[in-house]
Amino acid sequence: MTLYHFGNCLALACGPYIITYKYSMLSEYSAFWKCVKVGGAYIVTQFCKMLLLATFFPVDSSGERFDPSTELMKATMDIGDVIGIYFVLSKISGKGEMKILVTGLGWSAAELATTRLIPLWVGARGTEFNWNYMLMSFDANICLVHYLTVAALLWVLTRPDLNKAFRPAVVGLLLITCYKPVILRLLSLSVLLTSLMSLFVQTVVVCGLGAAALCLLRMVSYGQ
Repeated sequence: MTLYHFGNCLALACGPYIITYKYSMLSEYSAFWKCVKVGGAYIVTQFCKMLLLATFFPVDSSGERFDPSTELMKATMDIGDVIGIYFVLSKISGKGEMKILVTGLGWSAAELATTRLIPLWVGARGTEFNWNYMLMSFDANICLVHYLTVAALLWVLTRPDLNKAFRPAVVGLLLITCYKPVILRLLSLSVLLTSLMSLFVQTVVVCGLGAAALCLLRMVSYGQ
């Protein structure tokens, strides 16, 4: 039963990534190694972020008290992900849709491999059933949508034919993606949300950001 639970969690976490690759234009253009290179850029970016966090925001060993100002400054480091994704987008050749898919899928898959697979392997195999690992697997799907959204917003922002009136909206959406963890954490603490409700709220927020990014993408692609 423990191995069966691990298999369910793994399928829930990795299934959408495989489906996205197989049934999009990525499989037609054999973009697997491009996704791997994006994953390498993700690892380098996270290493730089960890160095900066360890230097300027050392871990407070006195307790786990939530400090909004400190967490806000830490969330600012997520702008490093935006910079890394922008760098990757500028280096990938191909159509805009393909660049977005390669970057978003490769970045989120690298996060899945480095932050979730080992906890699933160690934890989900050791218990017959635990909702925490199912929620962790579903959170990996949210991250896929999140990074596809960030990649789409950055691609729209770099388009020379983007109407200047839409630039503040795109920048605002990018800032929301960076500070989303702090906003959701404050909301969770203020209304005492459970883990399941927090995940539901996060899903709604990410889907809303994704829908907004998709609308902007279609406006740019079809000449506004």
